[in-house]
Amino acid sequence: MNAPFTTYGVDGGVGLTALLVAAARAIETHRHDSLAQDEYAEHFVRAAPACAGWPVRIEQVPDGEHNPLWGRFARYFGLRTRVLDDFVLRSAGTGVRQVVLLGAGLDTRAFRLDLPSDCVVHEIDRAGVLAFKEQILTEAAAVPRVKRVLVPVDLRADWVTALTSAGFDPSAPSVWLAEGLLFYLPAPAETYLIDTVHRLTTGGSALAFEAKLEKDLLAYRDSAIYTATREQIGIDLLDLFHRDPRPDSAGALAARGWSTSTHTPFDFTRLLGRGPLPERNDALEGNRWVFAHKPHEPRP
Repeated sequence: MNAPFTTYGVDGGVGLTALLVAAARAIETHRHDSLAQDEYAEHFVRAAPACAGWPVRIEQVPDGEHNPLWGRFARYFGLRTRVLDDFVLRSAGTGVRQVVLLGAGLDTRAFRLDLPSDCVVHEIDRAGVLAFKEQILTEAAAVPRVKRVLVPVDLRADWVTALTSAGFDPSAPSVWLAEGLLFYLPAPAETYLIDTVHRLTTGGSALAFEAKLEKDLLAYRDSAIYTATREQIGIDLLDLFHRDPRPDSAGALAARGWSTSTHTPFDFTRLLGRGPLPERNDALEGNRWVFAHKPHEPRP
């Protein structure tokens, strides 16, 4: 008889949003015009009591693509997954062999992406989230394509020591993802995280993160996306987002010599031909995706 699943890491709060993203990835996987494939996402959704009854295919949603949550918002997460997948693969193509997932959640890139065999993926998140993920992946007989190193630590604790103790090498180039993370953190915590990534990286490294630029998040409280998320699955994202004025993390990196580019999600919708486009009272209006590269130091 199988042991009961450990779900305390994803049964509420920010942890529950990991299941929301997993459900979106499952829906994206089954779309006829899929932007990203994640065969494990559906397993996470089906295993957690907190999301019993959530759809994993768009055909299970009565109003389908017109549903603000499972249509438009899920497509946003699918688009984000694809764009960050491409970012990691491009970085690996330049010789980077260390991947760090900050707030890894239910990320399965070590299983999904065609990374070089000598890559190492470090997954940082709370112990409960990682324990839940490991149980589900074990049940699914999932086999990673590259070496995975789990780093069970809260990002509010000493995650640097945990990461370096787990084998991360600051002297080798690395690629970092902070996917759907920073807007849950207080501003000082975001600043510390960005400063720390700078300190732990050498030339040739890269970082991608998501930011929100709205000055007043509550101005979008009655937007279709936030309303549908509250009413359909009981997640009030605006209660989870931190209300501090956000720091200019892209500017901070640029001041330290990184090259940065900032995009709206809609830039990639137009590039790839699929994804959300702007609409009235749009909760995605202030979302920005930032891509940063640390240059190689000149040789003496």
